[in-house]
Amino acid sequence: MILAIDQGTTSTRAVAFDKQGKAINTAQKPHKQIFPQAGWVSHNAEEIYANVLEVAKDAGVKDAAAIGITNQRETLVLWDSRTGEPICDAIVWQCRRSADICARMKADGMSGVVHQRTGLLIDPYFTATKIKWAIDNISQVKPLMEQGYLRAGTIDSYLIFRLSKGKSHITDYTNASRTMLFDIVKGCWDDDILKYFGIDKSILPRVVPSSGVVATAEDFGIPIAGIAGDQHAALFGQDCLKPGDVKNTYGTGCFLLKNIGNKVIVKSNQLLTTIAWHINGETTYALEGSVFNAGSAIEWMIREMKLVSNVQEINEICNNTPDTDGAYFVPAFSGLGAPHWDMYAKGTLCGLSLSTNKNHIVRAVMESIAFQSKDLIDHMDEVSDLPVSPLKVDGGVSKSDFAMQFQADLLGVPVQRPNYTETTVLGACKLAALGIGFDFDKDMAAGRVFEPSVGSKIQERYLYWKKAVERAGGWISN
Repeated sequence: MILAIDQGTTSTRAVAFDKQGKAINTAQKPHKQIFPQAGWVSHNAEEIYANVLEVAKDAGVKDAAAIGITNQRETLVLWDSRTGEPICDAIVWQCRRSADICARMKADGMSGVVHQRTGLLIDPYFTATKIKWAIDNISQVKPLMEQGYLRAGTIDSYLIFRLSKGKSHITDYTNASRTMLFDIVKGCWDDDILKYFGIDKSILPRVVPSSGVVATAEDFGIPIAGIAGDQHAALFGQDCLKPGDVKNTYGTGCFLLKNIGNKVIVKSNQLLTTIAWHINGETTYALEGSVFNAGSAIEWMIREMKLVSNVQEINEICNNTPDTDGAYFVPAFSGLGAPHWDMYAKGTLCGLSLSTNKNHIVRAVMESIAFQSKDLIDHMDEVSDLPVSPLKVDGGVSKSDFAMQFQADLLGVPVQRPNYTETTVLGACKLAALGIGFDFDKDMAAGRVFEPSVGSKIQERYLYWKKAVERAGGWISN
């Protein structure tokens, strides 16, 4: 049995897979979302670690041959190496507190260096500016760094440090490639970018392969044999193993990745080039478009706006509401990601009339998820050699038949949904299985293929969506 741990933005889950690749036991626990002020998002890393231990035990970790870990990417944890205790709340990938630092970087002419070396664009989304913000604003950080006791890393790094009882301060290539500090061509931390930020390399983890035994969970005596950021794990879990294969994960955010093989391609100032995985000494790369808010927009409807009480109600409303009455929603709660990259955009609802009701707004929120994906796919088709067809999908929102049919209609290509849609945790399992030489195989045949029925009306609605995006852009200023 392989145990996969999926440490996500809103919860932590552990899933046990048997030899046939069947999920036989699952445990999940949410953690608190902390919003210190508008645009800031934090997590309690100690709470997350406690949840990891709890769900791992509940899912049967004692019987596991290996552990695979996948995690929310970019989120920063800072801790004291002597105790393993965080010195502040984790700064979440959605957090915009380092927007001013990003603006200064651009003014300093750092955009080209960052894009060519890291494959990323300057944005608060990535880990580097979060570290710089902490150095400048949290009093314990700089002294601990100077004394050699500070450790920094993404969630995977912190969890493995704790699980290994402080013996392993590591991260894998996929997570390193999301920090904006890692040269994805040379495969190492970039000294020039570190110097720009005033970051001592000693605080950063050692970078290890995505598959292979790299540490031990000491409390359980079980090897950790697979590590990958959540979207990279989903790409692996969807068996997108050859150049041109594409998947879209509809989770808290919306993430489209295309396997581009073992050569780096940096063609676009809107798309990211990232490391898909590093296995057996070979690096595979991917193009990525990242949307910040997808499933989180649904959570917003349920928890904050009280428009609906559950996801089932959303699907019923969408299936019984033929249109949005001209309303368009842009879920730019934490700015706009690819292909717009506007850190100053804000959530916007446009095109309201006196006849617009709650059901229209609910449908507009759901349609916005598909519209954002089309923005990404259209741009990716422009800069890559292979068009998207079919689109492989996974994640929570992909369970909605309405959302996937609307996506297929909007794109004009088939949308392929697997029988087991939680391919992020499946990818972590596959990487760990491979890491211990376990012959793990999972049939990823589509549970359903949504065929497009393209019409001019839906394309016209997309044009109005683009107008709504223009209205949302640059809403706040530095």
